[in-house]
Amino acid sequence: MALRELSSLEKYLGQKKANKYSTQGDKKVPVLQNNNGPPLVGLVTIACHLAKEAKRPELLGDTAESRAVVQQWLEYRVTKLDSCTKEDIKTVLKDLNLYLQDKVYLAGNQFTLADVFMYYGIHPVIVDLAIQDREQYVNVTRWFDHIQRYPGVRHHLPPVAVLRNRIYTSRHH
Repeated sequence: MALRELSSLEKYLGQKKANKYSTQGDKKVPVLQNNNGPPLVGLVTIACHLAKEAKRPELLGDTAESRAVVQQWLEYRVTKLDSCTKEDIKTVLKDLNLYLQDKVYLAGNQFTLADVFMYYGIHPVIVDLAIQDREQYVNVTRWFDHIQRYPGVRHHLPPVAVLRNRIYTSRHH
């Protein structure tokens, strides 16, 4: 999965020449075979490197605080979301839903790598959620739909239909 995500990121960044990747270990950690030096290891390390190489530093955050927030969400993706059990996923969704309550993007009002990779990581979870469950996490669903429609992000993933209107009870006003 990580190699597909990195390939999609390369396309999003407009890189014409595809990089050479491999994986290592049981968890299939991505490795970028770098011509200019030692190999780069890990999804977050490689993603940040690609953004810098493409001269897109805004994807890493435009202030010290937003850079820290982007880094935090990238680490969260790798350490928490990627190793999440079915039992843990509701807690992750609840926490993310609360966090996104007053935000358009994970790092505030700016689209960053955090949005890209959290979207890639949470996509299979959202696909598996019943419509009623998606409606429970209205902020996550709003954010998810916004990111999947962001130009160039969804390359290797199918679109997920999300309801825009809340379902009301049969009581009329």
